[in-house]
Amino acid sequence: MKIKHLLLSAFVLLTSAKASFAQDGELKNFTSMQMQGIEQITVDVDLDGAVDRLSKAVQFKTISNQDREDFDTQAFDDYHAFIKESYPNVHKHLKRELLGNPRPYSLLYTWEGSDPSLEPALFYAHQDVVPVPEDSRDQWKEDPFSGAVKDGYIWGRGVLDDKNQIHAILEAAEMRLKEGWQPTRTMYFVFGQDEEVGGNEGAKHIADVLEQRGIKRFAYVMDESAPLTPGIFPGIKDNTALIGIAQKGFISLELEINGIGGHSSMPPEESNIGILATAITKLEEAQFPYKIHPAVRHQYRYMGPELDEKKQPLYAAVAFGKDGEVTPMEEEFIDEMSKNEVTRAMLHTTIATTMFNAGIKDNVLPPTATAVVNFRPMPGDTPEVIIEHIRKAIKDDRITIRDISASTPATNIADPTGKGYEALEKTIRQIWGNDLIVSPFFVVGGSDSKHFQAKDFAPDVYTITAIQLESTTEFKGFHGVNERILVDEYAKSIGFFYQIFNNLEVLENHL
Repeated sequence: MKIKHLLLSAFVLLTSAKASFAQDGELKNFTSMQMQGIEQITVDVDLDGAVDRLSKAVQFKTISNQDREDFDTQAFDDYHAFIKESYPNVHKHLKRELLGNPRPYSLLYTWEGSDPSLEPALFYAHQDVVPVPEDSRDQWKEDPFSGAVKDGYIWGRGVLDDKNQIHAILEAAEMRLKEGWQPTRTMYFVFGQDEEVGGNEGAKHIADVLEQRGIKRFAYVMDESAPLTPGIFPGIKDNTALIGIAQKGFISLELEINGIGGHSSMPPEESNIGILATAITKLEEAQFPYKIHPAVRHQYRYMGPELDEKKQPLYAAVAFGKDGEVTPMEEEFIDEMSKNEVTRAMLHTTIATTMFNAGIKDNVLPPTATAVVNFRPMPGDTPEVIIEHIRKAIKDDRITIRDISASTPATNIADPTGKGYEALEKTIRQIWGNDLIVSPFFVVGGSDSKHFQAKDFAPDVYTITAIQLESTTEFKGFHGVNERILVDEYAKSIGFFYQIFNNLEVLENHL
């Protein structure tokens, strides 16, 4: 027994020594990944004209309502006519197609490259905007569809999400075309019609069309995501450019209870509303387990060295960790990240009850009650897995579960060490300088590029909204009130696309 005890003690000491050695080795290699010494440039832009065009673009009410029958075709037709009039060189030299199923209101532009052997690039943005609730209109400093240019800002619904990106791309292309420039690799511009409600009519259809046309692989795909913003990520006060390299999935499920209604003066022991409310409570108490996504490891390999030095052993453990294993230090990381709603969402499939409907009158017991629960799945949490999770959590066969969304799985992961990422970071620094943190990011929301990233031909999809915000206060304009962007920063957005078109010229084939 004594020998066994000594052997066990020796094993523990050896294991501890190995762990300490590994940790020391990780910290030694845990150095900054930030690109250095990039010379900042200035791109001359017709800012007055560009601002006027974006201001007018905001005035077209290209709204995506939850009710898909409530679709203003005239608003999209008028917006398309405006785009065509505003960018004559784009429409002279690029092939323009109207696509979408069943409604063709998405735009696909093809800019033929001089070398068809090179893999193409694709830039994505969306035309549609979220509605403006009537009870929020009095909170807007400017009318949400006025496109007002005031106090150094362009105001209005969609100016940040996402018409600034559409028009910055087109402004940059128009500038290049006036100079007689032609890309070496073919470039596609895709402007979807229904991103705010999932993108199934527009982006998904176009992704299918491009696949059917025989494109084997895109060298680079870029879509919207987080803008450059100081303090956008917990623990970082500095200006930060987060480049999305992977997205969680999306599924919305409707839970329904059907029973006997009646008069409120003679209620049953359990009402339909009560039964459903109990089920939702049980579901919210049965959260999905935490795990570390590979994109989070990439994120902390880039971001970690720029964070609090005292916590860098923690971040190094995550950055260099192995998928499928959770070390004590990773458990500590998970415990810390789970205390913040942003970082918590990066660690598991989330559950969000977003709609609850029942009843038509205060003295009538409703025979039916429904709730909609939105999930943002991690890889492996398929709709079947999620539905089974719900059944086990609520343990009530009276409640039916129905998928009411065109659900999408978690995407592939773009390469943060590849030439595409390098070109993107270089362009960011050329326009906004070196005094900022650039990092890959696991996107907890979603955008239309998920329809491309789910396909084999688009493994490297990078998402970022190429505009600088002043603070996280401006970020609240996404789907909120007083959506606006700085006029001067819009000039830099145009400059960004003007420059990245050129920087993509040097990408190697088959990255």
